[in-house]
Amino acid sequence: MKTVSLKIDDSIFCETENILSRIKIPRNRYINEALEYYNKLQRRHILEERLKRDSDLVKSDSIDILNDFERIDYVD
Repeated sequence: MKTVSLKIDDSIFCETENILSRIKIPRNRYINEALEYYNKLQRRHILEERLKRDSDLVKSDSIDILNDFERIDYVD
């Protein structure tokens, strides 16, 4: 495990402490779970952006191929 020093806004710290007193888990565990959740969210966001970019790259080719298939269907 790594040790990290954080500066947290007072309002966020107070809210976190209030929540922790109710759910009865250690602050360290809570922060680890929060970071894990946020990392998953960011990975999904990065993947979404990559898929959008890749989709845009092949969009015109896909339309051309679909048009070719349509012409093939009409020839029969």
